[in-house]
Amino acid sequence: MAILDVTQRGAVAQLTMNAPERLNALSDEMLAALQASLDRFASDTSTRVITLSGTGKAFCAGHDLRQMTAMRQNEDGGAAAFKDLFDRCAAVMTRIQTMPQPVIAQVHGIATAAGCQLVATCDLAVAAQGTRFGVNGVNIGLFCSTPMVALSRNIPRKQAFEMLTTGDFIEAERAQSLGLINRVVPVDQLESETAAMADQIASKLGAAVKIGKEAFYNQMVMNTGDAYAYTGDVMVQNMLRKDTAEGIDAFLEKRNPRWEQ
Repeated sequence: MAILDVTQRGAVAQLTMNAPERLNALSDEMLAALQASLDRFASDTSTRVITLSGTGKAFCAGHDLRQMTAMRQNEDGGAAAFKDLFDRCAAVMTRIQTMPQPVIAQVHGIATAAGCQLVATCDLAVAAQGTRFGVNGVNIGLFCSTPMVALSRNIPRKQAFEMLTTGDFIEAERAQSLGLINRVVPVDQLESETAAMADQIASKLGAAVKIGKEAFYNQMVMNTGDAYAYTGDVMVQNMLRKDTAEGIDAFLEKRNPRWEQ
C-alpha cells in the first residue's frame, strides 16, 4: 500500500497521505513521497490544481516522533539527522509554494505541529467542521520553530505566538477568522467543496494562474514600491500572451474563451 496515493481527476491531481496508523505523520517516507510527487507535477502542464488530503482520523499530526527519537542513538546525539530532517521538510514546504499549480489542503481531524505548517504552507485550505489546528511542540519541550515560519506568515503575530507558547488548539472557525484556512464546511461536504474550488481554479487559463502564483509570493517579500514595479512588469508580460488576448476578446464579445493552454 502506497504511503501517498496519487490520482488524477481531469486537470486536478489528488495527493492523499495514506499512513492513518501514524496519523499521516511527516516521516522520512512521507516526506520523500511528497517531494517526488510534487517535483513530478511541477513539470506537468496538463495538471492545473493539486489537492492534498489525508486518510484516517487526521490530516497530519506533524513529524514522526518515533523516528526522531531513534535518531538520538547516533554518535552526535542526532544533530546531523535532525538537521537533515528539518531541511528535507523545509524543501517540501518550499516546493509547494514554488509549484506552478495552486495547492489546496483538504483538512480534517487535526493538523498539528508540522501538519499545521503544511496547511499554512498550502496556497488554499478547506477544513471540515470540528477540525483542530495547533503548533503543540511546546507541550513536549520542543518549540515549533520551523512550523512557526509558515504560521506567522498566515495569521497575526500575537495570535501565532499565543498558539506557539501555550500549545493550545484552535477550532476550524477560529482558524478561518485568523486567515489560516479559507473555508469551513460540514464533514460530509469536505471532499465536494474542495473539488469545487479546485475545478473553479482549473477552469482558468493555466498560464495566467502560474504567472500569478509566482508573482504573489515574490511581491510579498518586497517593499511597496518594488512590488508595484515588479508586478507591473509581470502584467505587461501577461498581457502580451496570445491566450490573454483571446480571453479579453471573448469577454468583450460575450462568449467563452478558446484558450490553447
